[in-house]
Amino acid sequence: QTQLMHSGGGSVQAGGSLRLSCSVQRITYTTICMGWFRQAPGKEREGVASIYTSSGITYYADSVKGRFTISRDNATNTVYLQMNSLKTDDTGMYYCAADRWCDKWRPRGGSPDHWGQGTQVTVSS
Repeated sequence: QTQLMHSGGGSVQAGGSLRLSCSVQRITYTTICMGWFRQAPGKEREGVASIYTSSGITYYADSVKGRFTISRDNATNTVYLQMNSLKTDDTGMYYCAADRWCDKWRPRGGSPDHWGQGTQVTVSS
């Protein structure tokens, strides 16, 4: 059974930084896309960033471009999300996910096959 395990998150003031990490176990896809979604109270779920672990091709939501960076370490099956210049609008529950296709992170792209348990990110003014 595929498992995704989060670490990171927490609380920070606006302008600060946080890093999330997510490792995957027992995934058998030939092509793997991993990344994060987020959801704030009263808002729709949003694909934040994703990366194909083999090619390194990335996707970012417009709302985080230039501030967030996704990277991967294939030796440990781990992806990282470095979040800089955080804004109060970045507050929400962040979920790591994995699928064959990074198109799932785009608006109306569908739902990835595998999900982590989520981690809270709170940005205060």
